[in-house]
Amino acid sequence: MRSRGGRPRTLSIDIGGSGLKASILDARGRMTAPRRRIPTPARCTPATLMRALDELIAGLPAFDRVSVGFPGVVRDNVIITAPRFQKHFPVRFPLARALRRRWGKPVRIVNDADMQGLAAARGKGLELVVTLGTGIGTALFLDGTLLPHLELAMHPCLGARTYDNAVGDAALQRIGRRAWNARAKRALEMLRTIVNYDRLYVGGGNAKKLTFTLPHMRRVSNRAGILGGIALWTPLKPRRHVAARTARSPRR
Repeated sequence: MRSRGGRPRTLSIDIGGSGLKASILDARGRMTAPRRRIPTPARCTPATLMRALDELIAGLPAFDRVSVGFPGVVRDNVIITAPRFQKHFPVRFPLARALRRRWGKPVRIVNDADMQGLAAARGKGLELVVTLGTGIGTALFLDGTLLPHLELAMHPCLGARTYDNAVGDAALQRIGRRAWNARAKRALEMLRTIVNYDRLYVGGGNAKKLTFTLPHMRRVSNRAGILGGIALWTPLKPRRHVAARTARSPRR
């Protein structure tokens, strides 16, 4: 069933290390149903993930196509790496094809930070998107064009740590919010040195716990991980009407 005027509805899914989120977007990229969320399965194999996604979308309206943001390297709709699920998820798994067969709808998949960036980026200059959640995700845009995905989360920083284990949720729970904020600030400053971005967008579930701001930094709503799904089905650059609402950064 298509929306009025025959315009397609998009099921947009944000797969996270701790939660699975989804909603339906109209042809202009607006949510037409409340966002649903369920926990990510503890032992997340492809089979358990797809069963969980069946549960996630069970109460949502009909849709014509599917966009998925996945926490790992994705190429040509195939999962290349799955660091959140690496003990249970095989490499080079064709998740888009599996979901297409399961639901009978066309499916496109990108990295989850890339999908959030498609909603957050303004399309001018060099823009870095960082998501803070179970781990850390990054996406880079140049004048609105999504650049090849760099798994910066796995790069060593702050001694022997990677960005992921330095400022991921496990570190936050272990060292507390104050020390975590100090680490997060150092990590974002390091990324600024590496990328030399014009704008920085910080999202993800733990972005609301930041107590600092940096030059040219804006926090974005967690809804961006879903709103970016519309861009997977249009050749246009990121557009303002799919941009997530920005939250005011805390005062210095």
